[in-house]
Amino acid sequence: MCGRLSQYSGIHDFVAALSMPNALANSVGELPLERYNVAPTTQVALLHLQGDLLHADLVRWGWRPHWAKDRAAPINARVEKVAHAPFFRAIWPHRAITPIDNWFEWVDEGGPKKHPYLIRRWDGEPVLCAAIGQLPDSDEGPGEHDGFVIITADSAGGMVDIHDRRPVVLTPEFAREWLDPATSKERAEQMVLHQGEPSDVFEWFKVDSAVGNVKNKGSSLIERSG
Repeated sequence: MCGRLSQYSGIHDFVAALSMPNALANSVGELPLERYNVAPTTQVALLHLQGDLLHADLVRWGWRPHWAKDRAAPINARVEKVAHAPFFRAIWPHRAITPIDNWFEWVDEGGPKKHPYLIRRWDGEPVLCAAIGQLPDSDEGPGEHDGFVIITADSAGGMVDIHDRRPVVLTPEFAREWLDPATSKERAEQMVLHQGEPSDVFEWFKVDSAVGNVKNKGSSLIERSG
């Protein structure tokens, strides 16, 4: 997963896809997010549970532990290692969902530059990505070191031709279980290892190369090209 995504739906659209009856503490806002070219290190809308209350917060995409000051904050974590890696030990228990409309990958097709592809669900529903992070506390507010990473797995099927890694995407049922603080760490690990959505749930197509410039923001970035 190269590290570019879209969040243009409203947070209530994402919450509706989860089908969660919990009350919502929404610090993201009521309007559509309208972000078509979201890059790492920027604020991304996340959903997480604190007690019985579902929270929608803006959290920095990327995280590293306080002792890892000699490297950049990663934006993704490999599902094969994340549950037992010392690097992510502090945040493995703190699970979230990164709800997105689509993500982008760049493919080498033999030309002078790689070409961007958009990947989204066939059915148009939100893409519910498994994530972990140092998340805002409702009592203390956002913290200086808050951040998150998206969990990724090997691609399969035709998606391998686009990129060898992809986010672990959960169905609403599994996403609710992933968010539930009562779900054990062992069960959470098995979910992201084995319960991610298969590649045939998704479609992908070329988009304009303008998406490569993070300064470009418009909805034209998600339209088919060529």
